[in-house]
Formats: sequence, C-alpha cells, structure tokens
Amino acid sequence: MSEERLYLFTRFERFWHWSQAALIITLMFTGFAVHGSHSLISFQKAVEVHEIAAWLLIGLWVFAIFWHFTTGQWKHYVPSSWGQLPAIARYYAWGMMLGESHPYKVTVERKHNPMQRLAYLAVKLVINPLLWVSGLVYLFWGSLRGTLPVTLEQVATLHTLGAFMMLCFFIVHVYLASAGHTPTAHIKSMITGYEDKH
Repeated sequence: MSEERLYLFTRFERFWHWSQAALIITLMFTGFAVHGSHSLISFQKAVEVHEIAAWLLIGLWVFAIFWHFTTGQWKHYVPSSWGQLPAIARYYAWGMMLGESHPYKVTVERKHNPMQRLAYLAVKLVINPLLWVSGLVYLFWGSLRGTLPVTLEQVATLHTLGAFMMLCFFIVHVYLASAGHTPTAHIKSMITGYEDKH
C-alpha cells in the first residue's frame, strides 16, 4: 500500500488539544470530588483546583477562538459533505469492526470528516458555552442573585448537565482516537502533527 504523510496539526493545535485535555480531566476529577462522588481530594482543595483550572481553560478557549478566526482554521468545523454522513455513521457503527476502510479521505484542507465537524461544532457552540456561562454564574452567584430568573440549584444542574455532556464527548473521543489504521495512529498524529495515510 502506498503511504502519504500529511502535516495536519500545527504546534499550536497540538498545544491547545493537550492543554485542553489536561484541564478538562482536572475539571472532571475535581468536579466529581465537589459532588462527593469520590474522596481522593478534599472538598476545599477540589473547589480551589476546579476554579483555577476553569480560569485557565477559559483563557485557553479565548485564545483559541482568536487563533481560529485569525488563521481561518474555523472553517474545519463548518459542517460539510452531508452526503457522506450515512457512510461515515455506518463505518463507526460497525464497519471499522469489520476492518473496512474509512470512507472519508483526510486532506490538509479537510482535516475532519462531516461527523467530526458536527461533534466539534456541538462542543464549541453548545457544551463549552453551557459550561462557561453556568460556571461563571455559579462562581459569581453572590453578585448575581436576584438579577436572573433562575435559582442556584438550576444553575448547578445546568453546569452538571454540561459536565456530563463533556464527559460523554470525552469518552467517545478517546474511543474513536483508537480507531485509526493502528490503535495509536491518531494519538501519534496529535503528538507529532503528522498523519500517515494508507
């Protein structure tokens, strides 16, 4: 089989990806501690670390949004190639387990397949804003109380909903990262920036 090496992910994209992953894992770990799901860290320490990680993630998101719009990389998240969705869904549902080839061919101009684009767009337009807004409202509840048509419990519920949505995305993302031509191919490309296409 012929092999082509594509430089898909810039140094910033890789930094952004792994920094975001580390911060999200930290937030999930401390968030579960705050909810009392585990006692591997004290409640007070979990709250402190959760807040620091949240501010770091917000800063990273703001910078990434700026980077995406100034470099034009935002185009990789706009849904496209709707006609390929059924074939890609079939591949992820059972085709990859049967050893079939992926129906989408990655190029430098088209890094993400239509299903990835929809998933990433949902993260950027639904999950991240839900977490960001509910988390900030929760954090500044003392100043905002009485000015919003919601209770603190409703804000906490929305934040928890966003957290579980992110957890679901994270689990599926990690699982599908192992669905390349080798189990580590996609992970390796997010470390080196290069993806070997077969």
